[in-house]
Amino acid sequence: MLVDIGYDRNSAFEYAKKWAYKRNPKYYNFDKLGGDCTNFVSQCILSGCQVMNYKPTFGWYYINLNDRTPSWSGVIYLYNFLVDNKGTGPYGVEVGLDKIQIGDVIQLGHANGFYHSLFVTGVSSNDIFVSTHTQDAFMRGLSTYFFERFRCIHILGARKYVK
Repeated sequence: MLVDIGYDRNSAFEYAKKWAYKRNPKYYNFDKLGGDCTNFVSQCILSGCQVMNYKPTFGWYYINLNDRTPSWSGVIYLYNFLVDNKGTGPYGVEVGLDKIQIGDVIQLGHANGFYHSLFVTGVSSNDIFVSTHTQDAFMRGLSTYFFERFRCIHILGARKYVK
């Protein structure tokens, strides 16, 4: 049976805090393959839900560089997985900035598409604070980024199978 297990935003935040300026050796560093931002965001989300989706191609998992889904490290694919996921792993919904919380995801884009994933690590009345890799940051103000458009993904929870 598929059950909701929630999402531990504090664990996800603590992971981002620990690894924002360094690399967890359990994961490949994608900096030289287009950027490590979505890989880092996926690691943060995993820390908050502790369950992957091992469905080939359209799931969300990482075993190693050669055994992972596109959604683990690809901006567009992570979005598609989170908002369409009906199986195991995290799931979310696109929301406005006013609904964003610590542990959520913001993706930056331009006319040709979305290119950068940010992990939300703080929210105030003046700014949203994010953490990311590629251009490593922890608690950087969203207002300091230059972008044409953005989208916010609110993580609603995660699911796993239980007997």
